[in-house]
Amino acid sequence: MVASWDPGRLRGRSRLAALARLVRIEHTLFSLPFAYAGALVACSSCVDLRVAVLIGLAVLGLRTAAMAFNNIADLDIDRENPRTRMRPLVTGAVSLRDAWLLVVLGSLLYYASAAMLNIYTLALSPVLWVIAMSYPYAKRVHWIPHLHLGAVLGFVVFGGAVASAGMNAANIAEVLSSVPWLLVVAVTLWVAGFDTYYAIMDYEFDKKMGLGSIPARLGVRNALRLSALMHLAVFLLLTASIRVYGLDGIAALTVIVSGILLGYQHYLLARSGLGAIPKAFNTNLVLGLVIGLGIAADRILVYMKG
Repeated sequence: MVASWDPGRLRGRSRLAALARLVRIEHTLFSLPFAYAGALVACSSCVDLRVAVLIGLAVLGLRTAAMAFNNIADLDIDRENPRTRMRPLVTGAVSLRDAWLLVVLGSLLYYASAAMLNIYTLALSPVLWVIAMSYPYAKRVHWIPHLHLGAVLGFVVFGGAVASAGMNAANIAEVLSSVPWLLVVAVTLWVAGFDTYYAIMDYEFDKKMGLGSIPARLGVRNALRLSALMHLAVFLLLTASIRVYGLDGIAALTVIVSGILLGYQHYLLARSGLGAIPKAFNTNLVLGLVIGLGIAADRILVYMKG
């Protein structure tokens, strides 16, 4: 049952449903709170309605382009993997032409939004684009693609920080010093942690195809241990960020809830075994909102009080 579970599997029959599943439109909503958290921690007073909208459009554009390209780049692999044979591009529900069109349109929206924010977002925008677009090739090169995937979302925090701090910064060094790096690393390790145990579902396939992953390289038991260690590091980094970034009560509550949800994932895996991977994985949909929205709300209230 676990081997057949795929969140990218096409369920609707309409063309719109197929396109939405191709780019996992829910992942944009999943990413946005991290961009706003980064922006508000870096410079709360710099985030007005215009900046907030442009940040949202930039995230939408980049995620759309990256997810569409990920499906294009992995098409040959997805055709061979029994677990992914019902994805929209594999079944033909979405054509290669339409997928490439989403890559182009998403990239144009991303770069246009970056250009309208400030000179620093425009200058640094290719860095985030390359990180996101190169992810599909990570598993062909090394055995820790989970950290690459984590960096894709971690740098959403970075992008939000540059978008806000760059509005008033005198130089790029000032912008980079405003980035909440603890949060960037925390988000990176959080995603890498759950992607590590998610990859267990493809353990046999990855070994057969010579694809890189922590489970394929270190084995299932060690992968679970390493995933738990990464999530422990996430909790410690989030805890440290409260003091480092002057966060308040809402952020503290966020960290406590995040710690509970992180622990709950590994409790499920320890209690119910690999059959609990889908349930543990889906816990992160809630956890992501808790982290991103909690920190963003904390900064807004602190700013309003000040």
